[in-house]
Amino acid sequence: MLAAGLPVCVTVSLLDGLVLARSAFHHSVNYRSVLIRGLATPVTDETEKRAVLDAFVDRTAPGRSAACRPPNRREMAATTVLAIALADPATQVTLKTRTGGPMDEPEDLDLPHWAGVIAVHTVEGEPQPAADLADPTAAISV
Repeated sequence: MLAAGLPVCVTVSLLDGLVLARSAFHHSVNYRSVLIRGLATPVTDETEKRAVLDAFVDRTAPGRSAACRPPNRREMAATTVLAIALADPATQVTLKTRTGGPMDEPEDLDLPHWAGVIAVHTVEGEPQPAADLADPTAAISV
């Protein structure tokens, strides 16, 4: 059944800011969101599958796929990589964003309440070595 295509919906959203208005009714968020609906088919070519997995790992930590053990046969067999043909006319892609400040009522503009955007950022923290790492002082190699 999977080889014929499995109907899927993939959604990713990123929160960019909290939008605070003078009235709680007009509070909002700034965001970026994409929704993809289409048929997912398995990536069966082993070279392509490894390339996709490496790209996924490297997107998380640049260069990491070369700095760790590659997946073995058992791990590759336990992992399914799915592809969605974005150029397929049956595939639907929707992108939504919200940017900017609050949209207060004109009569609220002179109120003494703070209004604006509180930016939200995702940042990487300090690496914390595993408790069983052979050399906990070694630098992370990515």
